[in-house]
Amino acid sequence: MATLKTNHDRTGLDQLDPSTHPARDAASFRRIIAARNQLADAEQEMREAVRAARAAGDSWTVIGAALDISRQAAQQRFGER
Repeated sequence: MATLKTNHDRTGLDQLDPSTHPARDAASFRRIIAARNQLADAEQEMREAVRAARAAGDSWTVIGAALDISRQAAQQRFGER
């Protein structure tokens, strides 16, 4: 039975054999990582903005309109769990 290391590199790059995988420019790889990080930051900002809107008394209808989704979808995605 195989076990995963707790500090395993999730990219899988640590498993590549340099003798069979020649080096290439990693610009695209770095760009993907940067975009993923930007998405995570934007998601956090949106959650904080929705929390602030709710604290200010805005309805789920208004928040949904700002997000271009229904009131129900906004509440399901950002409501208290």
